[in-house]
Amino acid sequence: MAPDNASSGNKKLKLAVLTSGGDSAGMNAAVRTVVKAGIIRGCETWIVREGYEGLVLGNQEHHGPPEPLADIPDNVPARISDDSLINNLRFGDGELLRDGQGDGDFSDEPRSLRNRYIVRVGWDDVRGWMSEGGTLIGTARSAAFRTREGRLAATYNLIKEGIDAIVVCGGDGSLTGADRLRSEWPDLIEELRNEGRITPEQAETYGHLKIVGLVGSIDNDMALTDLTIGAPTALHRICESIDNINSTASSHSRAFVVEVMGRHCGWLALLAGVSAGADFIFIPERPPKAMPWEDEMCEVVRKHREVGKRKTIVIVAEGAIDSELNPIKADYVKDILTERLGLDTRVTTLGHTQRGGRPCAYDRILPTLQGVEAVDALLEANPNTPSYMIGINENKIVRVPLVDAVRKTQEVAKAIEEKNFAKAMSLRDPEFAESLEGFLITSTLEDSRLLPQPKRLRVAIIHMGAPAGGMNAATRAAVRFCVARGHTPLAIQNGFKGLLDDNVHELSWLRVDTWMARGGSELGTNRTLPDIDLGAIAARFQQHAFDALFLIGGFEAFSSLLILEKGRANYPAFQIPMVHLPATISNNVPLTDFSLGSDTSLNALVDACDAIRQSASASRNRVFVVETQGGQCGYIATMGALATGAVLVYTPEVGIDLDMLRKDVQYLKLRYHLDPKGQSQGRLVVRNEVASSVYTTDMITRMLKEEGGSLFDSRSASLGHTLQGGVPSPIDRARAVRLSLKCMAFIEASSTKLRAMSSKERAQHQASAAVITIQGSSIQLTPVQEMVQHADMKHRRGINTWWQTQRIKELTESLGGGGLREALG
Repeated sequence: MAPDNASSGNKKLKLAVLTSGGDSAGMNAAVRTVVKAGIIRGCETWIVREGYEGLVLGNQEHHGPPEPLADIPDNVPARISDDSLINNLRFGDGELLRDGQGDGDFSDEPRSLRNRYIVRVGWDDVRGWMSEGGTLIGTARSAAFRTREGRLAATYNLIKEGIDAIVVCGGDGSLTGADRLRSEWPDLIEELRNEGRITPEQAETYGHLKIVGLVGSIDNDMALTDLTIGAPTALHRICESIDNINSTASSHSRAFVVEVMGRHCGWLALLAGVSAGADFIFIPERPPKAMPWEDEMCEVVRKHREVGKRKTIVIVAEGAIDSELNPIKADYVKDILTERLGLDTRVTTLGHTQRGGRPCAYDRILPTLQGVEAVDALLEANPNTPSYMIGINENKIVRVPLVDAVRKTQEVAKAIEEKNFAKAMSLRDPEFAESLEGFLITSTLEDSRLLPQPKRLRVAIIHMGAPAGGMNAATRAAVRFCVARGHTPLAIQNGFKGLLDDNVHELSWLRVDTWMARGGSELGTNRTLPDIDLGAIAARFQQHAFDALFLIGGFEAFSSLLILEKGRANYPAFQIPMVHLPATISNNVPLTDFSLGSDTSLNALVDACDAIRQSASASRNRVFVVETQGGQCGYIATMGALATGAVLVYTPEVGIDLDMLRKDVQYLKLRYHLDPKGQSQGRLVVRNEVASSVYTTDMITRMLKEEGGSLFDSRSASLGHTLQGGVPSPIDRARAVRLSLKCMAFIEASSTKLRAMSSKERAQHQASAAVITIQGSSIQLTPVQEMVQHADMKHRRGINTWWQTQRIKELTESLGGGGLREALG
């Protein structure tokens, strides 16, 4: 991300960012990224306080252009002194913004934010924002901006400050306002010129307003993007609450009705239902089909209680309705459960707790990647390009015409109003419909899905490798699918060693009920591959009459599937459908973008690094070298560094050499030299455990301590196996259910094909031994033999992974230090 103003001609782009509408976790990460990416690309960067209201109010007292408050040491080379980061280091308002003291009475102080709503900011003015919830620059729903007079005032205030580009982070209403401002801009400019409030030269200079939208909404209700900023964190809060409720519900055999946000979108209720293992959900897009719906809900809950379930969880979106558009309220649901089923029922309304708290890992990574793309889109914009919304499709950051996204979003609400619920569902992304189908399969007990007896299978389930968050959730989904279809789910305890010891038993619907929130591996796992005794393994397959094998694990599971597939020629027992669901914190299975457990591990890393950063910052001049797991794959280290705002990251793919360390030490010395005296910032360096066998974590820590001298100290922290444990994240749980059910569908389809083949044909049918992979915006079941060409078997990792192709490591270090490291040569 080298400075580049070519797209904006000779004129330096002046870029402002504002947050509007409701607040959501991750907005601060978005603002931080836009500011830093803008500075790296040679822009002047500004923030607008209090959203559109701040645009309308502007700076009510004239303030001249602020001078950067960077004391550049005399011995800094000229090439460094001219760097954009140095000249935009800080403008003195960072603490006022972060501590919320900007509007205090500072009549005796040299700096204040009172009556200042459009404020220039520098690199250090947004430091430490990544881990803060809400929005530090404030947000408001502005009635004034909805009027033409208000938008005219906003236009004048932008021109007065010389700003010609805006990034808006908000919901569909905020982005609609942004697009309306841009469409009216030429007329507003002409009106200001006619009134004599701006000069003809200003009218010509600012004749084109560049606008890009980032979607900040906990409801995840924007069309044409998979996720909105804040939604993953809100889902975390909901699942944490339901996990806590589950224990007391089970203890007292109670029912709980949990109300969550979502006026027009049921994403939070749906994903919480999937991730927390709820019994019943109410969402706006698909009301209960039965009328009265009370009968349908009571029948589902009654069946669960009859098989021995001690607790009941019903989730209600705040916008839930029945098929006649009548509201469904939590208190009424509680009364029905109490009166009809005699359950001791409580209501929990989570309310605004869903908005707050520290952002989860994904709500740091997503706005960071989107913020960089937003700056690039502004630099490339011209009068003929549309205003873009920056969205995401799986792991691909995409630009979508803002007006299209808003129109599609509004169509959902219209379809619901017209009772066209099928259309409302179709307008959501495909994952929404799949999640609903997954919830229904895993949460209901009914006979309508049962297959005829000859088509029923004995499905073996095995865990392989190190434990990872989501393994148990995937197993639960597979078992529930098997029960719904009439298959027999067989658990192999303790991997292939356990199979040799004949540790095989049948799992039941109720047995796996509480497994969604359990970390680790309930089946037990180890790294032993089946070639320890392939003949004996085949004998066990034959003894238990396995009709299919479902492997959940990391590179060991991938390797095991390869061995079993090759063994088909000699062992007919292996001529059955076999599928591998990648589950490893290292995310090192080839070809797939994400493995179960990697999101849980990232959240564990973020939590640890946030605590470590507090220590580093309290000590003012301390660098922490944080060692992560990940084996020969640098995914966790790289994405963790991006999510925590680390300044340096070391990975096995790149390695470490002496020149790199020399440059990094010089950079840290210069960076601490530029900090205000007594206010140095604690900084993080993230190192993968095997990035180098010579330059170990301890060696780097001692080197930094020695070289830092009086400028900075150094400490180390090894996170070790803490990254493998803990409660699985909602993203890993939801992903586990979705992928596990696709694996089960693959097993059924493959079984039908294999049974029609001869033994020789089955042995050669490679497509029936596959790995489920997430590849960009699609999910593919890839034959295991094809996976080998995408694998670095020696280093146990994939080749050309998306995070390497997108140069996430370079992006992380650019946002950590800008052009200083490059300028040091």
